[in-house]
Amino acid sequence: MRRLNFLKNMRRSVVPGVCAALLVLTAGAGGAVEADAAAEYYIGGMTAGFALPAGGTEIVELTSVTGENGVRRPAEEAGLKAGDLICAADGIAIESIEDLTAALVRSGGNPMTLTVLRGGERLECTVLPAKDVKSDAWKMGVLIRDMLSGIGTITYIEMSTRHFGALGHGVSDGPLPDAASAKVFACSVIGVNKGTRGRAGELKGLFLNDKVIAHAELFCGTGLFGTFDKGYDFSACETAEIAPVSEATIGKAVIYSTIDGTSPKAYDIAIAKVDEGDRDNKNFVIKVTDEELIEATGGIVQGMSGSPILQNGKLIGAVTHVFLNDPTRGYGISIERMMAGERER
Repeated sequence: MRRLNFLKNMRRSVVPGVCAALLVLTAGAGGAVEADAAAEYYIGGMTAGFALPAGGTEIVELTSVTGENGVRRPAEEAGLKAGDLICAADGIAIESIEDLTAALVRSGGNPMTLTVLRGGERLECTVLPAKDVKSDAWKMGVLIRDMLSGIGTITYIEMSTRHFGALGHGVSDGPLPDAASAKVFACSVIGVNKGTRGRAGELKGLFLNDKVIAHAELFCGTGLFGTFDKGYDFSACETAEIAPVSEATIGKAVIYSTIDGTSPKAYDIAIAKVDEGDRDNKNFVIKVTDEELIEATGGIVQGMSGSPILQNGKLIGAVTHVFLNDPTRGYGISIERMMAGERER
């Protein structure tokens, strides 16, 4: 089973069905709450591009620095690794590439103490910068990024407030990034890597002209939440009321997903199991039965996390995971549990 990841690809037996590009969305709970069944919601299913702050500067690759005395690899010498998140330099917080550049300037070539996050553990490393002969700048031999981007699926938008929920599971294995600078972009699916037994597939998406359609305001263990901009056109969206997990039954249902272009479609699934009490965002076991979807994607793929699940015309949950040993099967979270995160805003 593997969660369909948004930011990084996590290797597990179940995969969250969420993101196709560079991002991973992680778990971390919160109890179910009673949702407002009287409110009406736009059904999601459209993919969106997310640009999220990394919560520091992430090392993408270790590189060499050519100085007057030859070639050095300062970061590698200090024991740093690709994937490390640099959180501070000499006790001063690092939140952007500019912050790290300023720290290197302040060092003047003297050793720097970096605080990094690796696999959930905080470490300290001492780095001796090298002066690059071409730029005459102090460098530590890393390629870094301070924003993480990927695609995921919008689950619902409340009609009266334009508040949305997406993904159905959390965003990062490390500390949750500050939502203040997170943006949501229009996105088009331009291809699919089909899922097969033992390997999760993924959607390949393209951000559309940097068009911001919404802003994220909260990341938590049940998804990503925010507000759509006033100018967004919901005229093509279907609407539905929500239903608690207690109304879900074994049998036919549908999911709304986008596997080509920008328009979601309904695809047939079967609910194989309902577990009201599960606290790991796995309230449903679902099986894709739609031959068109199986032919196109193999079943559930990364990028589909957040795809709304409807039964008897009501929104009951969202896709969250795919089974690695059978991509036609996966897990879903109940809508009331997912909305526990919405209530935290």
